Amino acid sequence: MRSYLLLIGIAFMTSYLLTPVMRVVGSRLMPQQPVRARDFHKVPTPKLGGVAIVGGLYLGIGVASQIPFFHGIFKSAEPIRGVLIGLGIILVMGILDDLIDLRWWIKLIGQIAVGLVIVQHGILLKALPVGSLHIDSPVLQVVVTVLVIVGTMNAINFVDGLDGLAAGISAIGAATFFVYSYLLATRVSDEDYSNFSALMCAVLLGATLGFLPHNFQPASIFMGETGVLAIGLLFAVSTLAVTGDVLGEDAFRFRNVPAFMPVILPVAVIVLPYLDLLLSIIRRSAKRKSPFSADRGHIHHRLVDLGHSPRAVVLILYMWAALVASGVVVISLADRRIAIPLYIAAFILVTLITWMPMLERARARARRKAAR
Repeated sequence: MRSYLLLIGIAFMTSYLLTPVMRVVGSRLMPQQPVRARDFHKVPTPKLGGVAIVGGLYLGIGVASQIPFFHGIFKSAEPIRGVLIGLGIILVMGILDDLIDLRWWIKLIGQIAVGLVIVQHGILLKALPVGSLHIDSPVLQVVVTVLVIVGTMNAINFVDGLDGLAAGISAIGAATFFVYSYLLATRVSDEDYSNFSALMCAVLLGATLGFLPHNFQPASIFMGETGVLAIGLLFAVSTLAVTGDVLGEDAFRFRNVPAFMPVILPVAVIVLPYLDLLLSIIRRSAKRKSPFSADRGHIHHRLVDLGHSPRAVVLILYMWAALVASGVVVISLADRRIAIPLYIAAFILVTLITWMPMLERARARARRKAAR
């Protein structure tokens, strides 16, 4: 665990210290983006924060390669190499997007290219997390893997609409996934607790936490395309690696793992971005618009329209993300007689907080009606 904590700290400090540098660079060199009607910030804000996040990821992985504890992961370096190349593509594409605002189809081609790089370097989904259903067709394995990677990157992108929202939810998801991956590693071996997914989530946790103080409202910098795609990539490869471990060819080594964990956890960790992505596609398709077109119909927009302040919306969505993601791990590993009642109580509390403005308006109407 100390080795993981070291990586979290290194990624945190790198991202935290590099973000102000990128803010200065972005303010001086990048064209200022005009404030749009759907935006919540009041002044143009630079969008190079994702470069700092990627810097934290690179340095964290680089330091890990020199720590003996992680040598088991780096013996077969192809998956790590694929992640590093994928991050490089994302870095170039993200900076170009900040410079010239790339068309959506160009960015989609770049995302598919990242997915194919990951596949080429050995990360493949060979079994679906539904009854250990194996995917026998190599072509279908590639297609499903790329879809998972592209879908996850866009899910994070869609939720990046309020200051600190994407970074905070990603940090919560990374922390939850790290705990699960680490516990999984301890059940597999009594000697080697190193785990590819735990490593990815550790550096992701540090990098997003380091960026968050600069991005929380009022944000002085945004993560831009670079940040959301990098976060989505690491979530995707972590999910694919864990699912492959538990449901793949070596599944017998994980026979003590709760059977439903690989099914639920990858979805639960980033359920809010995925839900927002699905609703956005349905909403835009119904209006005969491109699924990648922008609008003001995301979950965070609706909560603001309900009556919450932008900062309150971010904190509410943090609570929902933590509740959903951690609930799967807690209920599966803790004493259910204690965990389930506590979870139900927390669910009721967060629901009341979410709908508080509507409840207050209902009480106000009731008081006005009684006064008559």
